[in-house]
Amino acid sequence: MKLKKFSLRTRIFFAMILLVVIASILIALTAIYQYNEQTKDYHEERLERKESAIKTSIDIELQRRTTFPVEEEYLHSIFKDKIYDISDINQLDIMIFNLEGELQISSSSDFTEDNTEKKISQRVLNKLAESPDHRVVVEDQTPSGIKYKSSYTYFNDRKFKPIGILHIHYLKDNSFQQEELKEFLSRLAFVYLFMLLIAVGIAYFVSKYITQSIKTVSEKMARTALGKSNEKIILDNASLEIYNLVNAYNNMVDELEGSAIKLAKSQREQAWREMAKQVAHEIKNPLTPMRLTVQSFEQRFDANDPNIQSKIKEFSNSLIQQIDTMSSIASAFSNFAEMPKQNSEKLNVVEVVKLALDIFNEDNIHFFHDEDEIIAKLDKGQLIRVITNLTKNAIQSVDNEDDAKIEIKVLQDINNVIITVADNGIGISEEDKDKIFEPKFTTKSSGMGLGLAMVKNIVEAYDGNITFVSELGKGSVFTVTIPKK
Repeated sequence: MKLKKFSLRTRIFFAMILLVVIASILIALTAIYQYNEQTKDYHEERLERKESAIKTSIDIELQRRTTFPVEEEYLHSIFKDKIYDISDINQLDIMIFNLEGELQISSSSDFTEDNTEKKISQRVLNKLAESPDHRVVVEDQTPSGIKYKSSYTYFNDRKFKPIGILHIHYLKDNSFQQEELKEFLSRLAFVYLFMLLIAVGIAYFVSKYITQSIKTVSEKMARTALGKSNEKIILDNASLEIYNLVNAYNNMVDELEGSAIKLAKSQREQAWREMAKQVAHEIKNPLTPMRLTVQSFEQRFDANDPNIQSKIKEFSNSLIQQIDTMSSIASAFSNFAEMPKQNSEKLNVVEVVKLALDIFNEDNIHFFHDEDEIIAKLDKGQLIRVITNLTKNAIQSVDNEDDAKIEIKVLQDINNVIITVADNGIGISEEDKDKIFEPKFTTKSSGMGLGLAMVKNIVEAYDGNITFVSELGKGSVFTVTIPKK
């Protein structure tokens, strides 16, 4: 899963936990490194101390105690007995070589025979001669795998002239340090576990605290919309960044409210301008034939004509028809522009729908209802208008269909009345679906396109909704859902 799919709170939580875990690992690695370095330094210092002590014992023997000449060829005789005492005191194996690297005497014959050459290598002799302090330390291991250090250094006669080479084997016993390290790491692990539990708790509350304000802001923003009253955000003890974000949002709400007012005013003005154009256009349509009828009658009028009465009646009927058309247009626009106040009362929706359908004489209209009585608090006239408009649209949709069928159903659930009007007519094209409830939109050759817009206004006035599904060439189903209240 990609990181961006996690919430900010989750990312903060895991980031804090990861930080503690990485810090714990780094501290553990540092502790192991430090222990190893201390062990290494300890063994080097201990080897130097042992070497210094052994050299001091050798110098004392050479300077004060021996009765043999202090010369290279007498090294075996000088230390024949003393080398064991020196080895026992310092608890180390000691070997003495001459300046050519040939073994003269050793405190441990077994160790020497198994692990040490009888002669020092030329490489070590060269390093020893070139070293400023005439000292060389090399690391090696026994056939059994035990690691040890070998120290090579000159020792001098009474005139400070080198007469031999002291070779010491120093076995590195790290068992004590390793046990100490294990014990330290085990204690550290318990401390880290305790710290991790505390970190989980802290990370949880810190991430919750940090994201709580952001969550509040995001929820408010999600509910923000143009054309409605948007609440401002008020947060106490918010951080500077969140405060700036909230302040910017509140300013945006003020600007949005001002823009919404301007937009609503502009839309109303535009709507009324469009409505005025539509009214003028619809009224002009019957005026033209009225003008032509009057002009024709004026030209053909003859008071002595024996058929004058029938011509006057024909003229009158034509004018009355056009006047009725204009009256119908005026009524339609009046009904749409100013919806009458709701006179809600408890109705049996089944009976009202049946009453609304009685004015239609088509045989292809079928009415279905699961129950004989569905009670809701509605305006009877407005409910009849909804049914009438939807049914008219369905009838016009199936006009040219051979097997035309219209089905009206009334159902109910716990809180709502559900009315569906279905037909198998021409359907609605995809490009027209978004505009079907707009005023003055129509797909018919006649009509003003106000029916569905009026139905939508009535339904939404009851906090209901109207939806539809349609497939071109197969028909449409309109569904009205209104709360019973």
